[in-house]
Amino acid sequence: MPPARPRVLYVTDLAYPARGRRYGDEDVFLTSRLREHLDLALCHPRDAAALMDGFDAVVVRNSGPVLAYQDAYDAFRERASATGTPVYNPLTGRGDMAGKQYLLDLSAAGHPVIPTVDRPEDLHRLPDTERYVVKPRLGADSIGLRIVPADEVRGLVDGDVLVQPHIDFAYEVSFYFVDHDVQYALHAPHPESRWQLEPYEPTPSDLDFARGFIDWNTLDHGIQRVDACRAPGGELLLVELEDLNPYLSLDALDDAGREAFVSAMAASLRRFLRDAGVTDG
Repeated sequence: MPPARPRVLYVTDLAYPARGRRYGDEDVFLTSRLREHLDLALCHPRDAAALMDGFDAVVVRNSGPVLAYQDAYDAFRERASATGTPVYNPLTGRGDMAGKQYLLDLSAAGHPVIPTVDRPEDLHRLPDTERYVVKPRLGADSIGLRIVPADEVRGLVDGDVLVQPHIDFAYEVSFYFVDHDVQYALHAPHPESRWQLEPYEPTPSDLDFARGFIDWNTLDHGIQRVDACRAPGGELLLVELEDLNPYLSLDALDDAGREAFVSAMAASLRRFLRDAGVTDG
């Protein structure tokens, strides 16, 4: 008899109403291809803790902002830790998976990040500007994000928000990684249309920039998206390091690009399951 294939629980919210994105379509496509390599079952993130014991591993994909189901997510993490169930991406990420603290840490350490503070007494560390971005420390998907004039920002810094200067950037660009290998890059040439993405050919310095954050995050396995903006001075600045459930915008790729990504993800999952002791090869 052929060896049993790994049984994987694939966590996704197919009905999440993402602005400018079709979560369900992306995960229907991915799972249709991954079924060639694994035995898969899909579930909503609210059901993951209750169902995971019947599977060898869990893959978290387009599961939506955790804030919408925080108790269920906490229960899932606790259950995975208690049972030792392998989770992909591993739950040790230091980026958005753990909140926005990393933006403060990276900014304080001098990394190429949009300057970020969370205390009124640190506002002087930010460049003078007419407008500031105020975002929840535990925010996601731009939930709760506000752009406010300079004379209002001090009264909003209450410990639960982060403050950044509002930057008139040329465009946003995202770099998509599987494990430590970049797969493709996409950019939004029109700042007002974040999710109208087009292929982007990164320069060597662009890739060095993105890889620096992937290396910092120390995840051996998984899918990560490095979001950056092209500042007025021409440099790239980190906007977000998405390491929990990054939307991949696969619909912006051609057929060959999508298939190449599936191949990379399948190979990554095989390595992950092998290293977790689920498979022998």
